[in-house]
Amino acid sequence: MQRLKLTIFTLIILTNSFGQKIEKVFLDKKDSSKNCYTIIYPPKLPWTGYIFIIPGFGETAERVLEQTELVKLTAKSGLLTIIPTFQDGVLSFGIDSLSQQSFNNIILDVKKKHKLTDLKYYVGGFSIGGSTAIKFAENATIKPTAVFAIDSPLDLERYYNSSKREVRLSVNKIPDEERVYMIERLEKEMGGPPKIALKNYYKTSPYSFSDTTQTAIKNIIKLPLRIYSEPDVNWWLKEYAEDFTGMNVSECSAMINELNRLGNTKAELIITQNKGYRKPDNSRHPHSWSIVNNNELIEWLLKQK
Repeated sequence: MQRLKLTIFTLIILTNSFGQKIEKVFLDKKDSSKNCYTIIYPPKLPWTGYIFIIPGFGETAERVLEQTELVKLTAKSGLLTIIPTFQDGVLSFGIDSLSQQSFNNIILDVKKKHKLTDLKYYVGGFSIGGSTAIKFAENATIKPTAVFAIDSPLDLERYYNSSKREVRLSVNKIPDEERVYMIERLEKEMGGPPKIALKNYYKTSPYSFSDTTQTAIKNIIKLPLRIYSEPDVNWWLKEYAEDFTGMNVSECSAMINELNRLGNTKAELIITQNKGYRKPDNSRHPHSWSIVNNNELIEWLLKQK
């Protein structure tokens, strides 16, 4: 109930302070838990473009509105702003084929309802939401103008192996529930662990360190891309007993490096320090929406061609 009150309060404040209308749209009006999107309208016409901002795993649109002002600021800058929820609700995997199809259906619905034929569009997100955005851009026929990802797990093979290691090292204590869940989820989605289903990990991951063909990233050689990360390894060691091998920054930096070497001069890694804090209590966590300088990101997005 308290979270519901906070959500309603957040939406009221957003509407009153920024003059923005917020609407929830359901592709299936009989089901309010999935295949839907929250749309934040700019305060005035004409719109300068539209942007899809994708939540992290388990995040609702309301949670995104609580954690970051990015969606308010993109709308204020003239971008029609959409927060999507895919076919499995907040537990959608994002980068799998069903989630990608659900995302595409939402995009088509938004474009049709608002007649968005000639406007630039952008995609981005936090954590697995950023992975989802990059995966979409890799496969899209009409590429977005620019893409961003915030501390996203891009290499599912690495994520699986580091999660297995984390569980193995959890001697005499209960292993992290999220890691156990994601191991099981990956085995279900991929058809097993990497040693028996590696091709599926390559096919689904936005980037794979061990895939020497570079198949996925070759589709975005000309695409402007930003990846944000705050690699505070001492914090991870102290709070979670995790090291660099369990952090997303390893593949984030590797992907940007390979894209640069392939000729993408508009792919960049943004490293931050002491920016990661989560609301409402401002608790320290480097894996957070807050590591992004929102105004600077929007400025970068809008100047891309």
